[in-house]
Amino acid sequence: MNDDAPAPTPAPVPRRARVRAPELIGKGGWLNTGGKDLKLADFRGRVLILDFWTFCCINCLHVLDELRDLEEKHRDTLVIVGVHSPKFVHEAEHQAVVDAVERYEVHHPVLDDPELATWKQYAVRAWPTLVVIDPEGYVVAQHAGEGHANAIRTLVEELEAEHEAKGTLRRGDGPYVAPEPVATDLRFPGKALLLDSGHFLVSDTTRHQLVELAEDGETVVRRIGEGVFREPQGLALLPGGKVVVADTVNHALRTYDPETGAIELVAGTGKQWWQGSPTSGPALGVDLSSPWDVAWWQGKVWIAMAGVHQLWTYDPATETVEVAAGTTNEGLVDGPAAEAWFAQPSGLAATEDRLWIADSETSAVRWIDTDGVVHTAVGTGLFDFGHRDGAAGQALLQHPLGVTALPDGSVAVSDTYNHALRRYDPATGEVTTLATDLREPSDAVLVGGDIVVVESARHRLTRLRLPEEAVQVESAAYRTQREATGVAPGRLRLDVVFQAPTGQKLDERYGPSTRLLVSSTPPELLLGGDGTGTDLFRELDLNPDVTEGVLHVSAMAASCDDDPANEYPACHVHQQDWGVPVKVTADGVARLPLILAGMDG
Repeated sequence: MNDDAPAPTPAPVPRRARVRAPELIGKGGWLNTGGKDLKLADFRGRVLILDFWTFCCINCLHVLDELRDLEEKHRDTLVIVGVHSPKFVHEAEHQAVVDAVERYEVHHPVLDDPELATWKQYAVRAWPTLVVIDPEGYVVAQHAGEGHANAIRTLVEELEAEHEAKGTLRRGDGPYVAPEPVATDLRFPGKALLLDSGHFLVSDTTRHQLVELAEDGETVVRRIGEGVFREPQGLALLPGGKVVVADTVNHALRTYDPETGAIELVAGTGKQWWQGSPTSGPALGVDLSSPWDVAWWQGKVWIAMAGVHQLWTYDPATETVEVAAGTTNEGLVDGPAAEAWFAQPSGLAATEDRLWIADSETSAVRWIDTDGVVHTAVGTGLFDFGHRDGAAGQALLQHPLGVTALPDGSVAVSDTYNHALRRYDPATGEVTTLATDLREPSDAVLVGGDIVVVESARHRLTRLRLPEEAVQVESAAYRTQREATGVAPGRLRLDVVFQAPTGQKLDERYGPSTRLLVSSTPPELLLGGDGTGTDLFRELDLNPDVTEGVLHVSAMAASCDDDPANEYPACHVHQQDWGVPVKVTADGVARLPLILAGMDG
């Protein structure tokens, strides 16, 4: 060895913008910590990821799954903390958060922040948002939406190496303490189906199985599909007696034969669909995205594709799938199927001339007719919800997950976050309440003159007589709690901040790699700047006669490995939808930054 040889030059430490992280506060306290309250200082020496989520949000559930491998691989240096930040009133209930943490198998500490205190401290604008904090307590990156797992993995590895070298990395066990398991026959069941035998088939979501129950709805006959399903939801009986199952987290459809017990994969690849992926073709060769419910209608299986805000179909005769309705934009827009907008459709019910849809994030009941036109019966949009009966045009629901066709042409609605069973009658245009004091009802099945309700958060089926008289309830109307952003009148600069992860660049090989879609509620809020473009910035002209509303922004960016020698670089799609409440005020801002990935200048 040559002692005179120069020492190797250490790898340069990346220069990053750093902002001191605010304290973590939440009135609901901490979950998954064994009863211990945690402060930001308790995470010093570890890489910390704050996952701002709410349990109604399908994109948040996708991110929970994206983070699982990262959490396991770096468990001695990385801590993930879920900051539960509610959209709906029900989500601000502490027990509902406790239930959701178990339901979705969240294996890290969770801060219950019902008043959005920490959300505001970190200037978060969207669900889900991930904030990365270094071992010294500084914010170094923020990512909104899905598809950032690879970028965050790279950043975590950089931070580990950097702080190991500085001596500021502390390895060891994290603060997660698993809660005690609870023994029940069902655990957060999702959907149910009446079999020809008179038995019930139930998707036992958190146990990743189907369960067959006897006629009493309680006695377990058999458990089905251990090790096959992941959080199954919707069930539909096919001609011939097989059952099609929405295997939600596996992004697949399977069939189950009650006669033989055989389970067969019929649609999906196991991978989640992303923008740019095929939207039709051989069923086993096309990706799906969180199918939540299924129904047999017009000779095909219709799929509530919650993960991309669309309806798809699966044709068993040709073994193909295709998009049937929706653009992937999230919202409430009626009209021809190809132009309609949905928001996490989660329940389906077929009649001869209509397919009814529980459109959960718009708190709406909608339907599609045999001509392929989408209509709304109840609901107004993403931000208005409540419990109000009466004329459908002013009635309110709160995140319904199920809809059931009744013999008289009306529909029963599993009004999940109102803990109620509601009814909409097209003949009268009225909404009524059939039953209350149900705990997160997610589906209902007709059995003679009774209706059997899936009480998801009570882990059971509940049989009710279909009442002749409606229940009288006190009306309640709500809007999402988020504070409106004050914006100056006139011209508003919109900037979507995106910084490609280390070792990647925007993929321009086949044209623009970014997309930006802007609209507003009410539409009159924008005099100019709405529509679709490829730049991640936009000059918006605000209408001086409209003083408040919501800006709807959808952004996508594709980045690929920056290696000229690699002919087929790995690419990643980053996307997010924002609904930003705004109020026009003289002292408002003239620039609105929305962070897709990175830090704002």
